[in-house]
Amino acid sequence: MDKVRIGVIGIGNMGSSHCRYLIATEVPTGELTAVCDINPNRIQWARENLGENVRTFDNPEDLMQSGAVDAVIVATPHYDHPTYAIKAFEHDLHVLIEKPAGAYTKQVYKMNEAAEKSGKVFGLMFNQRTLPHHQKLKELVASGELGEIQRTNYIITSWFRSQSYYDSGGWRATWAGEGGGVLLNQCPHNLDLWQWICGMPTRVRSFISLGKYHDIEVDDDVTAYVEYENGATGVFITTTGEHPGTNRLEISADRGKVVMENGQITFWRTRDSIRKFSKEYKGGFGSPEVWKCDIPAGRGGESHQGITKNWTEAILNHTPLLAPGTEGVNGVELSNAMLLSSWLDDWVDIPVDQDLYYEKLQEKIQNSTASKSSESTGRVLDVSDSH
Repeated sequence: MDKVRIGVIGIGNMGSSHCRYLIATEVPTGELTAVCDINPNRIQWARENLGENVRTFDNPEDLMQSGAVDAVIVATPHYDHPTYAIKAFEHDLHVLIEKPAGAYTKQVYKMNEAAEKSGKVFGLMFNQRTLPHHQKLKELVASGELGEIQRTNYIITSWFRSQSYYDSGGWRATWAGEGGGVLLNQCPHNLDLWQWICGMPTRVRSFISLGKYHDIEVDDDVTAYVEYENGATGVFITTTGEHPGTNRLEISADRGKVVMENGQITFWRTRDSIRKFSKEYKGGFGSPEVWKCDIPAGRGGESHQGITKNWTEAILNHTPLLAPGTEGVNGVELSNAMLLSSWLDDWVDIPVDQDLYYEKLQEKIQNSTASKSSESTGRVLDVSDSH
């Protein structure tokens, strides 16, 4: 096999985007051979735009049993990502899922278990990991050049959304349809980058507003405080109600401070260890000498195509995955812990209590005043998660 035959399940906004770059041969090691959606209009779109060699299906089971694919990309709403990933593993298929890995950790852990049992290649569409400045910051932190992390501050408020955005689909901004708001829809990439670069915290205390800026029932404003195993602390702030917003990750450590903003990385490096200087300096108000460095990170990044290319190369040549699917649980842990902390008005440990979170989420769904027409029922919907 020199190319992976790929089927796309769910051809809404993100699914159709994957189809377009595959048809345009932007992933040399993969080819689109099938698509699936329950919406007849999307199937008609596929027949008119994807060519006669791409087979169409109105349910995922038929696609998986067709023999037309070696692997699938799952681009359905959040609740269905684990559902169709598990089914695909059972059909001996490789899987790449859109973010987030799921709406709650209980289902994500089951998906990860199925992936490991299957032995198939499991990837996650964390395309932000392909961007040079994200890779460079991770490399800088991992190198030890910063020393031990003391504090992380991630402000990601550049996710402004209007009311019409939320009104565009019945599944949006509901506990039944999405399982959450800004944390589950807009921030999976940011939560992933935060833990990918800085590591996972051990507990969280959050303050979350539901429908603060919009007529929705889920979160649209979040401030979370976390603690790490080494005693470091962190703050994560996000919203869909501010404009213009900020996208800034600041990491303070024993050898200075690094800031990533607007695709640029600046490192204020102290000549001496801050802790060492604090203990040994005898001059009162002094502080370590600081050198300001602009860190070259490069431009571009292969984005979605890069993740898909890496996934197909892993299938064909055992290339290491940039975004292993099993790592998707980390971001879901963070979002679930933040929501649960707000619901309980208390600290929450990480890993989160799976059963307790699921119980509280079901209460939210049962008490929802939103339309239940979008409730996940194991069907392939005609929309994707598309930020």
